[in-house]
Amino acid sequence: MLKVGLPLGACALSWKSVRMASCGMARRNPLENKVALVTASTDGIGFAIARRLAQDGAHVVVSSRKQQNVDRAVATLKGEGLSVTGTVCHVGKAEDRERLVATAVKLHGGVDILISNAAVNPFFGSLMDVPEEVWDKILDVNVKATALLTKAVVPEMAKRGGGSIVIVSSIAAYSPLPSLGPYNVSKTALLGLTKNLALELAELNVRVNCLAPGLIRTSFSRVLWEDPARQESIKTTFQIKRIGKPEECAGIVSFLCSEDASYITGETVVVAGGSLSHL
Repeated sequence: MLKVGLPLGACALSWKSVRMASCGMARRNPLENKVALVTASTDGIGFAIARRLAQDGAHVVVSSRKQQNVDRAVATLKGEGLSVTGTVCHVGKAEDRERLVATAVKLHGGVDILISNAAVNPFFGSLMDVPEEVWDKILDVNVKATALLTKAVVPEMAKRGGGSIVIVSSIAAYSPLPSLGPYNVSKTALLGLTKNLALELAELNVRVNCLAPGLIRTSFSRVLWEDPARQESIKTTFQIKRIGKPEECAGIVSFLCSEDASYITGETVVVAGGSLSHL
């Protein structure tokens, strides 16, 4: 009988190469000299993404609605020897979006990467009880602001021959979280926004992809995990029976922004411990 396949040693070597590539060991600074904007990036997933992009060689501009949060994040990351600056940005305000883009252009000459991470969720309860102003706030910040910030940044990317945009959605886009109806709807909308932007911006060599985190231990998701009973109930839907860490979202975002993902656009990557993720 003819035996086919690689010898065991060769298989081990091949697997080692794949593993090294996946964890960034195969190439140093894959984002070297790229300029990245990251919204809502002074805590949680946004902060972890900003740190990872900077570790991979990018010049990162972090942002938050509060100056003290920006100052703290910048000081922390600069203390790690990373190229990071920051500015206040409420993504729902046009003047703040314009200042964010202008800051990157002034400091670094342009923009290559946008991570749209900002989101709000001011409501917990039944969809039938959601006031109109809450719908407006959630859709304005979570969906419309993402589209408008993209509109502001794409001309700068086009000047540099292209770029990469990653929109942060949520597993709630696929599997609605109880009592978070408007937030769930806004995150599902981001899947469609990703597809449409990818279609329109491909001719400019701007790729648009989406990250859908599951339950990640952050202050934003605290309401879902600080109660032990609720946490255990939610974890029954996971294949990996634990809550995720912000850093577990950051590497995939760096990959999507790198040349290793140059043929990927319009896709959503779910980082959710094996939670169901089908519309």
